[in-house]
Amino acid sequence: MSVKRELSDPISLRLPVDVLSEIEEVARTCERSRSWVIVRALKSYLANEGRDVLELASARRAVDAGDVRDLDEVLKEVEAIVKGAAA
Repeated sequence: MSVKRELSDPISLRLPVDVLSEIEEVARTCERSRSWVIVRALKSYLANEGRDVLELASARRAVDAGDVRDLDEVLKEVEAIVKGAAA
């Protein structure tokens, strides 16, 4: 049974020469294509910094919607938890 992979839309982008040189060096070293290296780099970005950007945007939307808690209340809850754990 063959596994069907979704093809992506081709894109064009301009890269600084130094970045492209590094991509090509990594691709040669790994015996992979430039596209493979770029996709891996983008996936890594999205899993890290990209995720942070999206989580921050979500938190801002929650604040704008009034979905917040008072810091003093949260600190009281934490204090109660700590006291309960120490007992």
